[in-house]
Amino acid sequence: MYIPHKFVVTEWDEITRFAHSARAADVVTVSPDGTPSSTLMPFVWDQSQMSDTYFGKLVMHMARANPQWKSVTSNTKALAIVRGQQAYVSPTNYARKLEDHKVVPTWNYQSLHLTGTLEVSEDRELLRTIVTDLTAFHEKDRAASWHVSQADQDYIELELKGIVAVILHITSVEAKYKLSQNKSEADQRRVIKDLENSAIPGEAHIASEMRKLQP
Repeated sequence: MYIPHKFVVTEWDEITRFAHSARAADVVTVSPDGTPSSTLMPFVWDQSQMSDTYFGKLVMHMARANPQWKSVTSNTKALAIVRGQQAYVSPTNYARKLEDHKVVPTWNYQSLHLTGTLEVSEDRELLRTIVTDLTAFHEKDRAASWHVSQADQDYIELELKGIVAVILHITSVEAKYKLSQNKSEADQRRVIKDLENSAIPGEAHIASEMRKLQP
């Protein structure tokens, strides 16, 4: 991912927070014949075993009917794209619009790229663990949370037959927050106010993320 230095994010706690708030990733692979494939999958980021060159694993599952997993080998490289909200930024927010008109529109966003090797498994107990862990993670903040054990277990067994485990072993982490850091503080404040008043879904969220960077 192309990341100018003003937009790079290196704080591990912030990267983890962002990933967990997004909760899903587009996992991209390229088949042996050069055909790209991508599937959006919810994940749990297991950081229990990490080193200087290994950044944990994304634990997911994919529909067995999805042909993408069938092209995965033990050495398949994959990219997981974790997307945040996005916002159009109008040149009307910049002071130079009134000075020399040397302004253009831009796009603010947050993005995380996790690269590594992909593992696919049909192991039934692993799948049960993945489904249980994913459900627990996404239910944890609900007032009346649901657990896999509450479901009819014969039905769960049937559902497990329809999925495969997908695990991304992460060897590279790149995080980018493009939030007008290359603009003046006054311009940033105008962008924030503009986005806070926007009716477009997600733009107010970008404004709140920009406010976190304000002095």
